[in-house]
Amino acid sequence: MTQPAIMNTYGRLPVSFTRGEGVRLFDTEGKRYLDSISGIGVNALGHSHPAVTEAIQQQAGQLLHTSNLYSVEKQQALAEALCSVSGMDNVFFSNSGAEANEAAIKLARKHGHNRNIEIPHVVVMEQAFHGRTLATLTASGNRKIQAGFEPLVRGFIRAPFGDIAALETIAHNNDSVSAILIEPIQGEGGIHTLPAEYLAQLRALCDRYDWLLMLDEVQTGNGRTGKYFAYQHTDIMPDVVATAKGLGNGVPIGACLAHGKAASLLQPGNHGSTFGGNPLVCAASLAVVNTLTSNNTIEQIAENGHYLLAGLKQQLAGAPHVKEVRGQGLMIGIELNTPCAGLVSQALAKGLLINVTAERVVRLLPPLIINQQEIDELLSILCPLILAWPEQSSAA
Repeated sequence: MTQPAIMNTYGRLPVSFTRGEGVRLFDTEGKRYLDSISGIGVNALGHSHPAVTEAIQQQAGQLLHTSNLYSVEKQQALAEALCSVSGMDNVFFSNSGAEANEAAIKLARKHGHNRNIEIPHVVVMEQAFHGRTLATLTASGNRKIQAGFEPLVRGFIRAPFGDIAALETIAHNNDSVSAILIEPIQGEGGIHTLPAEYLAQLRALCDRYDWLLMLDEVQTGNGRTGKYFAYQHTDIMPDVVATAKGLGNGVPIGACLAHGKAASLLQPGNHGSTFGGNPLVCAASLAVVNTLTSNNTIEQIAENGHYLLAGLKQQLAGAPHVKEVRGQGLMIGIELNTPCAGLVSQALAKGLLINVTAERVVRLLPPLIINQQEIDELLSILCPLILAWPEQSSAA
C-alpha cells in the first residue's frame, strides 16, 4: 500500500478502516473484521466505547489544552485514580510508552547521581522492547531495530530475561548500577513470561543493592493480564511503573508512576512535556480507568483470558509445528517453529486482525471487552489457519 506523502516507516497491509464498534472494525468497502490486536494493545475498551466517546466530546467542548505551567484538573483526577489502583505515590504524564520509559530512565540516572555514581547504569533484558527514542532503543534487546542508529546511548547493561542468578553476578561485579528496567511479560519480544517467583526475587535484589525496580507495563498494564497492573499478580511493590497503550484507548498518553524514594527524585526543571497530560487525553483516560475498575471488569478479563488460552491449547494440541501457547489474561502468544508472518494476510482475508512478532509468534491482544462468543469466533478462524500453516508456507 503506497502512500508517497508519508515516510516509508511501516510495512502497511492493503486495508484502511473507516469506523469501529466494540471488537469490530469496518474497512472502506464495508467489510467487517474481528479485531484481535486492538491497535497493538491500545483499544482496551474496543472501538467507539460510549464512556470514552462521551468524555472526549464533553472535554473537547470545554478545553483541549492549557499548559503544565498551570494546574490541570483532569490530570490531577487521573493521577489520583492511577495511584489508587496501583498503590504508587505520584505520576508524570507524557504522550507515549517510550516517553514514559524515558522518564523512568531519567529517574534511574537521578537516583544514581544522588548515590554519587559517576555513570549510572540501568540493567535491561535480552529480547526487551522499550520504545524507539534513542535511549529506549538502546534499552531494547533487538539489534535489528538498533542498526543504523549508532552511536547508541551508554549506561545500559544487558542480562538474560528471567535469570536471577545472572543479575546476582552483575550486582556482585558492578557498583555503577542504579536500576533495573524489565517488562513483566515481553510483548514485542514474543510474549515471554517470567517464573512465578522472579519478581519477588528481583524486589529483594533491588532492596539489597539500592537499585530502583522499574517495570515497563506499557503493554501489560491497564487490565491486559487480568490485574490492573501485571505486578499485582504478586505481592511486590515496584519503585517505578511506566504505562501507556490501553490507558488512553486511542488518545496518545503515557504515564510514569513512582513510589517511595523514586517519587521525590524529580523537581521543577528536571523534566517536562508540552502536551503531556492535557485535559483531553486525561478525560479520555479517566473514563478508561473508571470503566476498568468498575463492575468486576478486570475479573472478567482474567476469566476470558483463561477461556481463550484453554481454547487455543485444546485446538492446537498435538500440532508438531506449534512450539508453545503462552501468556496471561488477554495477552497471548502462539509460537511456531518456523517464521509465520504470512498468517497475518491470511487472517486478514478471513476478517480477522492478528499480529506476528519475533518472526514466529502470533500475538493476540484483543480488546478487553471481548466476550466468549467472540472468542469462539476468533478460535474458529485462527486455529485452522495455524494448523494448515506448514502446507501453506511450503507452497509459498
